[in-house]
Amino acid sequence: MRASVICAAALAIATAVVAAPTAEAGYKSEYRLSTVLGPAFAWGRAGARWAELVRERTDGRINIKLYPGTSLVGGDQSREFTAVRQGIIDLAVGSPINWSPQVKQLNLFALPFLMPDAAAIDALTGGTVGAALFDEIRRRDVVPLAWGENGFREISNSVRPITRPADLEGLKIRFAVSPIFGDTLTALGANPTQMSWADAQPALSTGAVDGQENPLAVFLAAKLHTLNQRYLTLWGYVADPLIFVVARPVWDSWTAEDQEIVRTAAVTAGQENIADVRSGTTADDPVKIVEIERRGVTVTQLSGELKEAFRAATRSVFDKWAAVVGPDLVAQAETAIAAR
Repeated sequence: MRASVICAAALAIATAVVAAPTAEAGYKSEYRLSTVLGPAFAWGRAGARWAELVRERTDGRINIKLYPGTSLVGGDQSREFTAVRQGIIDLAVGSPINWSPQVKQLNLFALPFLMPDAAAIDALTGGTVGAALFDEIRRRDVVPLAWGENGFREISNSVRPITRPADLEGLKIRFAVSPIFGDTLTALGANPTQMSWADAQPALSTGAVDGQENPLAVFLAAKLHTLNQRYLTLWGYVADPLIFVVARPVWDSWTAEDQEIVRTAAVTAGQENIADVRSGTTADDPVKIVEIERRGVTVTQLSGELKEAFRAATRSVFDKWAAVVGPDLVAQAETAIAAR
């Protein structure tokens, strides 16, 4: 009797040893997570936080390593989304700006002066517009899980304060990927120059370009005041949300339980990221603005009347790109913003 009990126990242990890795047989020892910016920036911190939460909640079954600087695609931001589809990248926290060449509807967020405030961003990402954009991403074998935020993009330069469209005349302004940014800057009389973030920093330092447009958190973390950016205008002409995604084959390789853990971890990391980015940027909480001024930067905040001049000057760009994004989606977005 005792021998049979011992044998049964041994069999149970052996079965457990075999069964344990079977559930994870298709799992990788490491999953590669791509971001444009590293943990010194809110964007990179969002990616690191997501990886941390997933590792903790899966007891290490899913081990995610952060690869900042879009290093998995040689620093070329425009290739990130394609690399997710090709399996070069397993997960990403990416910007619609960089992914819009592959998903034209994501140009919605770059329509000049569409979103007047943070509530407008939330109205889009948290409603039917956000759901429609996620559907477009899913159609490309990429699984979107949550929204984050890089922030409203403000413009800076080394030459003069910008208070009206004419002040942009002739300025060389760096922009990232989507040609809508080039069209917007051209409409304002600037000389737009497309380049990656890695190339932009030395170009600003040497004066090869005069200015750039980025959120306040990026301005501070990148210490752009040391790169000749002496004038900053808060015009909020576009907002830059972030999207947490997983490559479809990777997603399908996980159990339903682990999929839910990864999704909820993305939602948590996204919510924390949004709070991180928005803090210190409002009239009630101007900490980031005050810090930028303390570094010797002249900060100009546009009134509604002054902002309207920029909106009027870029209306043709809005109309042109609304046709690219899709008139129905743009109309849906405008309705959601008006009802916010």
